[in-house]
Amino acid sequence: MFRKLALVLFVLALLVSACAAPATPQPTAVPTGISVADGLGRVVKLAGPAQKIVSMAPSNTELLFAVGAGKQVIARDDFSDFPAEVSALPKIGGTNKYNIEQIVALKPDLVLMAEINTPEQVKSIEDLGITVYYLANPKTLEDMYTNLLIVASLTGHEKDAASLIETLKTRVAALDEKLKAVTSRPVVFYELDSTDPAKPYTAGPGTFVDLLIVRAGGANLTTAAGIKDPYPQVSVEQVVTTDPDKIVLGDSMWGTTIESVGQRPGWEKLKAVVGQQIFPFDDNLVSRPGPRLVDGLEALAKLIHPELFK
Repeated sequence: MFRKLALVLFVLALLVSACAAPATPQPTAVPTGISVADGLGRVVKLAGPAQKIVSMAPSNTELLFAVGAGKQVIARDDFSDFPAEVSALPKIGGTNKYNIEQIVALKPDLVLMAEINTPEQVKSIEDLGITVYYLANPKTLEDMYTNLLIVASLTGHEKDAASLIETLKTRVAALDEKLKAVTSRPVVFYELDSTDPAKPYTAGPGTFVDLLIVRAGGANLTTAAGIKDPYPQVSVEQVVTTDPDKIVLGDSMWGTTIESVGQRPGWEKLKAVVGQQIFPFDDNLVSRPGPRLVDGLEALAKLIHPELFK
């Protein structure tokens, strides 16, 4: 129960911070080293590419490894679990409980924070003489490409990032082209947390889940139901009224099963239940603002419009 609720709070923290964040800055190089404005409007300077990096967010860890800087990462937060190589790295804590003494002992030349971290945490580490970069959350796939460039600039992997971005853009463009054939948008209910199965959490406007469902050719249940909250709990009545065509279980990683959904009172006659259109899903693909968002987009498109992928 607590692990599932923690997931919701984790993603909510990402969204709330993103709404207040300034525009994602573009990295720049200066003759004396690297100078990049961060998500807090601070100009962070490095003498050269960071070689000893502590990552304090799963999305940051994935970005670092994606641009080829994995060997420069010396520690990671407790939630970082992708790619598999990160399991060999020491953990330095997570959420509001970081081992500051351990971070200092590692002598990093860069600590990479994200919007799950607070400005106060940034200051507490920076006050110890450690360089901290605060990476703002992207709001679109295009912003995510910019974040890849920023991380690449900080670590000296600009060419790797450029190649990766080109590949990601090609994949998205191919999917966009395929989805031009879509003539209808199935209503999708994306479940985040069913700790209370009578009132599960879902993802609404302004979230990556909503963005990717729409781009994948679907219609989010929250839009159909007129819900404005980014992370609402929905009632049985709201689900029954909108009668989703597809149910995607982002909470399957916490044990929610296809069978349990059909057994919920009032859910047994839903189109998605009757038509066996309930799908377990890896929520990390849509909740972590890194390059795997493209994997999530492709996976959702195949669930929502399987007819286009035969």
